[in-house]
Amino acid sequence: MMFVFVLHGQSGVPVYVQLVQQVKNGIRMGSLRTGDRLPTAKEVVEELAINPNTVLKAYRELEREGLVSPRPGLGTFIQRGLGSASPEIRDRLFGELRTWMERAKTAGLDDEDIRALFAGAQEASASRSA
Repeated sequence: MMFVFVLHGQSGVPVYVQLVQQVKNGIRMGSLRTGDRLPTAKEVVEELAINPNTVLKAYRELEREGLVSPRPGLGTFIQRGLGSASPEIRDRLFGELRTWMERAKTAGLDDEDIRALFAGAQEASASRSA
């Protein structure tokens, strides 16, 4: 299955940053694994109708971070994973988080409320471990 990028035009996040974030999220969530090929710049340009330089900038950033490796004539490939949790642990935690989010929605929270709660929890956790 080919990895598919999705742009969020109203997010205010630059397109190349969105592409970088989506690859990183794909790696973290296990939908992109070491050795997987990313879509070519041409494929992304055709799919999203964006400037080729935007895609190349995102791929260069990912390469600079050591996450991908270009292979001339073949494409750009995932070089390494992110995080140290096993796929099983990650999948379990993802399921728990989805259940929590469904409960939050049922309780009347909107996406902004949920993001604020999540950010607050992250900050509280970081300050406890510091």
